[in-house]
Amino acid sequence: MTLPEEATLLRIIVEDSDRMEGKPLHEVIVTKAHEMGLAGASAFQGLMGFGAHSHIHKVQALRQSGHLPVAIEIVDAEERLRPFLPWLNENLKEGVATMQTVKVLHYRHRDE
Repeated sequence: MTLPEEATLLRIIVEDSDRMEGKPLHEVIVTKAHEMGLAGASAFQGLMGFGAHSHIHKVQALRQSGHLPVAIEIVDAEERLRPFLPWLNENLKEGVATMQTVKVLHYRHRDE
């Protein structure tokens, strides 16, 4: 698969405690992106954050708060991301999702 030089970044931020069908929501989102054949998706754990409720959550010494941010980033051509958005809208009960145009510098894998 190739990506155009100008692609779209879909960023979704949820909490690490969010679940869907008993699984972490970020895992469900990345798995759905894979099933839909999108170019790539990654999930990143945040150390501290706040959202619509304005409560600051952060990593506590020796334990996690249970409400830390997880950012999922999916990069692909906008026309390939558009079919993913209705599913996301239906299943994202809390959090934020943004899209922005990005310039793709590299998208390659090692030959195995």
